Amino acid sequence: MADQQVISQPNNAGLWGGVLLCFGSMSSIQFGSAFSATAIDAYGPSTTTFLRLVIAAAVLALIVRPPMRSYSREQWKSALSLGATMAAMTLCFFAAIDRIPLGLAVAIEFLGPLAVATWSLGAGWRLVWPLAAFIGVVLLSHDGEGWIGDPMGVLFACGAGVGWGVYIILMKKAGKVFSGLQGLSMSLIVAALVAAPFSLPRAHEAMTLDGLGMMLGLALLVPLVPYALEMIALRRMPMSAFGILMSLEPALGALAGFLVLSQPMTPLQMLGTGLVVAASAGVTSGGNGDP
Repeated sequence: MADQQVISQPNNAGLWGGVLLCFGSMSSIQFGSAFSATAIDAYGPSTTTFLRLVIAAAVLALIVRPPMRSYSREQWKSALSLGATMAAMTLCFFAAIDRIPLGLAVAIEFLGPLAVATWSLGAGWRLVWPLAAFIGVVLLSHDGEGWIGDPMGVLFACGAGVGWGVYIILMKKAGKVFSGLQGLSMSLIVAALVAAPFSLPRAHEAMTLDGLGMMLGLALLVPLVPYALEMIALRRMPMSAFGILMSLEPALGALAGFLVLSQPMTPLQMLGTGLVVAASAGVTSGGNGDP
């Protein structure tokens, strides 16, 4: 019995450490996204995405110094797929929050991993959770005066949702095939290269002291710090527990939108956020182990 307690303590410590890392990651992503509004207005979502990825990739490469020549085919495949997914997800998400409120964009984006988790559970009564999430998004789409109608913004948020679902799976795999933060470092380099063609036409506009300083701060908030925290967290906890914690992301997105961007929420929108959070937690807690 004593041996069992000794063995379980490190596991519990690792799990709680993963919980703290997840909260740090979520807060960094959502408030970093909110603070990005100024850069997006000045340089556009694509250029903002590209410069942040470039700066984050350069900073992490200087720290990690990944030995590229020694990587196996499996490691390169993991880095290429994760990097491309990161670029697509970030480009779509920043384009979405340029058009629709942050809380709504995060809620729509969350439907991606929620759909993947629901599919893994099969049919049955658990299908009530995606229905609840859909109702939540509908409630979030009404600001009390009318429907928030920017089809392109919604479409970009849906694209970010697909990317997020794939990202979680690929990040877990990269954490297994790479040591330390080498997988993240390589993936950020790939992401910057993938985002470049969409962003280079306006990149010169941000090549000022103020512009680069702003991008450096934003690159630390998203993606460098949160992606690093998530990779470490996924090594310490099951993907199911990770998914339950990530279900708080829509609520944090709404909070960041309110505090930073002065995007108030009506009671119905608050209810909608609660439904999305509850649906995600319900689907993830209903799973058995990692998907």
